[in-house]
Amino acid sequence: MSSRVVVVGSFNVDHVWTCATLPRAGETLSGRYATGPGGKGFNQATACARAGAVTSFVCALGEDAGGQLARSLAVADGIDLRDLRSGEPTGTAGIYVDADGRNCIVIGAGANAQLTAEHIAAQADAIASARVVLTQLESPHDTIVATLRAARAHGVLTLFNPAPANAAISRELLALSDVLTPNESEFAGLIARHVGERIEDDAIAALDQARLHALCRDLLGAGTVVVTLGASGCFVSHAEGQLHGDERPFYRMPAEQVKPVDTTGAGDAFNGALAAALALAPDAPFAQHIRFASRYAALSTEQEGAAASMPQREDVETRFPS
Repeated sequence: MSSRVVVVGSFNVDHVWTCATLPRAGETLSGRYATGPGGKGFNQATACARAGAVTSFVCALGEDAGGQLARSLAVADGIDLRDLRSGEPTGTAGIYVDADGRNCIVIGAGANAQLTAEHIAAQADAIASARVVLTQLESPHDTIVATLRAARAHGVLTLFNPAPANAAISRELLALSDVLTPNESEFAGLIARHVGERIEDDAIAALDQARLHALCRDLLGAGTVVVTLGASGCFVSHAEGQLHGDERPFYRMPAEQVKPVDTTGAGDAFNGALAAALALAPDAPFAQHIRFASRYAALSTEQEGAAASMPQREDVETRFPS
């Protein structure tokens, strides 16, 4: 089996406004505008490729300038692009970023909503030869289910990033996930829906480790849950007997100290880097992969943009040599 990662997901043309504070309802602010490539799928594929893995990206694109941008960028990063040509416009996102690097985002799905299970089936060769398949929730639910089913059928590790937060996440999607990577708000939503316990997003990071582990195991009976906690790092919970080379079934990984200017795409950087690490060194301890993904994501926040902010592997190794 190769070190290939197949990423299935979205491509968006991002329109970004940077301003002192995030706008409130009815408020007009002055800010600085920029545009560039994004979409959770493409961000993750770019991170994966730049982190050193052979990467295929499966998506749907319009026959427009946005679609041409995606195709040219994939060539530049050596990504094997497998796009469904759609009559809808290429996806877009409106992003506001404040002075502290926090953001809020509105997405227009466009062609992303047209990605079909049939197109996934047509990529059987890439999926069968992959070591990891990574996907998220900016594509239709049935398409994501088909993706994870196909990976499982070929014995490929499935990494499911349940983002953005979506109340429609089914038990089947969870059951098809070998590694599940929610952030705090996504984790709180999943716990409320599937475990029946309500916890505020901002209370997750402060939970006792044993309590957090128990919630993870209630959510995902088998497999690994990685809860990303922003500045508080992340929490890893393994199922009994599935430690992936780790010595402990659960632990925290602290965040790296950086000077963030834009957190847009940081979660995507983490997921793409984690997928690459798992594909490149499948026998290494899982904690080693988490440390690399955490460092990769941290470094991405020191640059503006989404896909454009993804660092090269050598940049991460230079910044964090140990």
